[in-house]
Amino acid sequence: MKRIVTLLTGLISLVALDQLVKLWTLKVLKPGGPIPIIPGVLELSYVENRGAAFGILQNRQWLFIAITVLVVLGIILLVPRIPRERHYLGLRLCAYFILAGAAGNMIDRIIRGYVVDMIYFRLIDFPVFNVADIYVTCSAFALIFLMIFFYKDEDLEKIFPGKKEE
Repeated sequence: MKRIVTLLTGLISLVALDQLVKLWTLKVLKPGGPIPIIPGVLELSYVENRGAAFGILQNRQWLFIAITVLVVLGIILLVPRIPRERHYLGLRLCAYFILAGAAGNMIDRIIRGYVVDMIYFRLIDFPVFNVADIYVTCSAFALIFLMIFFYKDEDLEKIFPGKKEE
C-alpha cells in the first residue's frame, strides 16, 4: 500500500508540475508575449498545439486521446510485471515519466482541445514543447539507451516471459 501511495504521489506531482507551468503560460505568456531566457537562443512563448509532435496531424484530438488511453493502459499493465529489484529502477522510472507526460498532455486535450506549449529553442527553430513533452522524450531516449546498453535478454525475460527454445 505504501508503494502505491508513493507512486501516485510521484505521478500526481509530475502531472501537477506540468499543469502549473501550463497555467502560468496561459496567465503570463498568452497575454504578454514571449519572454527571452537566453536572447536569440531560448525563450518561453505561448503556443496552442492542436496536433502531435512537431504539429503533425492537426485537429485530431480524439485520435490522440484514444492513443494516449491505450499507452496509459499499456503502462499500467506493464508496471506490475517489472521486478521490484533495484536493477529495474530505470525501467520503472521511464514508465512513470512517460505515464505522467501522457497524462499531462491528455488533460490539455480534454479540457482545452489543444496542448499548451511554451519552451522554444529559437537558435535552431526547434518546435515549441512543454514539460510533459520533456518527460516523454527524455524517458523514451533513456528507455532506448537502457534496452540497448544495460538490460540483457534475461532481464527482459523476467518481464516478458516467452517460450524458451530447447
